[in-house]
Amino acid sequence: MNAQTRHFSLPGPAGELQCAVDEPASAGLTTPAGLALVCHPHPLHGGTLDNKVVQTLARAFVQLGWRVVRFNFRGVGASEGQWDEGRGEVDDALAVVQALREPAQPLVVAGFSFGAYVASQVAARLQGSEAAQRVVLVGPAVQNFPVAPVSQDSLVIHGESDEVVSLSSVLDWARPHTLPVTVVPGTGHFFHGQLPLLKSLVLRAGWSMPV
Repeated sequence: MNAQTRHFSLPGPAGELQCAVDEPASAGLTTPAGLALVCHPHPLHGGTLDNKVVQTLARAFVQLGWRVVRFNFRGVGASEGQWDEGRGEVDDALAVVQALREPAQPLVVAGFSFGAYVASQVAARLQGSEAAQRVVLVGPAVQNFPVAPVSQDSLVIHGESDEVVSLSSVLDWARPHTLPVTVVPGTGHFFHGQLPLLKSLVLRAGWSMPV
């Protein structure tokens, strides 16, 4: 993402997982607000940790004071293993959290499209003292994957003109949980031309934890 991005691999359930970590600009002066995990879109459709929406989310969290980790799911880039239809990919994300999260450290889980499905499942599995403090889902792939219900303080952002995941399907998913959805007018799935707005929506989302 920038010259300061640290690239490395860590053990995952299906082999080594390629990771990239960015520290907040103030990391040398203060303790990061916590760890933010950002999950990339569908591995079989070109999704990687370098996806522009994923990088936009990462930049927003860095600006908010979080230590941010992006990673490639199994079979993507330098990550070992192969596509597991979404099941093993959730395990990959949990392995990254387990490896990099310090004890009792605040956690944000975020994702774009397929990555939003993974982020929701990670949040659903981490309960009690392990629970994530916030969830951020962009263009959640509710039509193709079982996106888990998330808490009402989660940030869900969707393009009005999304050509991959219809807005109506996201509203149908959110409605039973009275979950607010932030709709960006005239915007498609990949937020072309709207990445600065996407970043600003994350920055002003009413973060209650100190950053």
